[in-house]
Amino acid sequence: MKESSKDLNAKTVNLILGGGVGSRLYPLTKNRSKPAVPIAGKYRLIDIPISNCLNSGLKQIYVLTQFNSASLNKHINHSYRFDLFSQNAFVDILAAEQTRESGDWFQGTADAVRQCIPNTVHRGSEYIIILSGDQLYQMDLKAMLQSHIDQGAEITIATIPVKAEPATAFGVMKVKADNTISSFIEKPDASVLPDWKSEVPKAYADEGKHYLASMGIYIFNTKVMNEILYTEKKEATDFGKEIIPYSIENGRKVYSYAFDKYWSDIGDIGSFFEANIALTKPNPPFNLFDKEFGIYTRSRQLPPSKIFETQLHEAFIAEGCLIYAKSIKHSIIGLRSRIGRGTVIETSYLMGNDRFQYTVDMKDDEISMGIGNDCTIKNAILDKHVFIGNNVSIIGDPSLEDVETDSYCIKKGIVVINKHAKIKDGTVIGLAS
Repeated sequence: MKESSKDLNAKTVNLILGGGVGSRLYPLTKNRSKPAVPIAGKYRLIDIPISNCLNSGLKQIYVLTQFNSASLNKHINHSYRFDLFSQNAFVDILAAEQTRESGDWFQGTADAVRQCIPNTVHRGSEYIIILSGDQLYQMDLKAMLQSHIDQGAEITIATIPVKAEPATAFGVMKVKADNTISSFIEKPDASVLPDWKSEVPKAYADEGKHYLASMGIYIFNTKVMNEILYTEKKEATDFGKEIIPYSIENGRKVYSYAFDKYWSDIGDIGSFFEANIALTKPNPPFNLFDKEFGIYTRSRQLPPSKIFETQLHEAFIAEGCLIYAKSIKHSIIGLRSRIGRGTVIETSYLMGNDRFQYTVDMKDDEISMGIGNDCTIKNAILDKHVFIGNNVSIIGDPSLEDVETDSYCIKKGIVVINKHAKIKDGTVIGLAS
């Protein structure tokens, strides 16, 4: 029987995992947690799963935090507030903490949930949805939950077809005709992949996507979750490596929920950069303008951006910017950005600033944020609060080797300028312009 949105919300707790170190997104995670990394000029990664929950009518949300979580906690507290009359609606933070039962940090995804469940089950939930904090997608989680209920599942895993190369970074499974999962392997070696090909729709097969990968989105019956985490597998720390294979092998009803829309794991610099730049295209696969599945974030009282004689081509410009640049192409310009005259920006992501710095009547050596005059910036990510002097060239290219300095990194050919970095006049980073 199909349940109402109100009933499903009351019975469901949503846990968003946000505690990892985020080493693959370094240096963007040098001083912040992975879900706090800015995306699309004005959002944070954590806004994606929270928005999916809210758009699905599922409003009992916990974010599990641990590493470098100060900015993440601040963002959540400022962004998601419900009035006193909103029943069963909240976004709360559950930080790793010492208890009489455990004095350790979260040891993995399953251990994080195990440590936090005592703070959530008092609400009498029947279902627990587990979400990742570093993915880009728009998904009706209520439809997945209804499928879980209709099939009589104990555990449901959201799945998506992928090619062989990325398959080695995910959990891969075999699925029967009735959607039950018969076997599961976490991050398989490329040598065993041929044995894990699945029957997929022709459109995916034509693209070479023959493997069903876990999206890291799980639904558990709360009773089943408690039995596994506290009785059957008390020492298990990870869902993909331990809990899911164990559940399948021991006869639990584990089902696949096929997702057929855009989904991207943006856990490393390359995929993060590509996903952001793709947003500037006329018809991007991830639609920020979807009125049914919009993305929520902190409401800021900022003035509109001001642009002076700048040629724009496929660009995102956030609020509060002052732009004198010569041209901006295939790029995202974040909140409160300052860009000087004659500067060219192409295929880059500028994260902007968390505060204004007014430059009227200031001397050049007093300015500590923004981009100077006559600069060239291509294939680059500029973290927040950077200062770029005049006549600076920052050009990434796949031919460049990985490099790390105090002020920037080069990873996968992308130049990443560190937060608060100051780049002097005339500096060349990467290729010369």
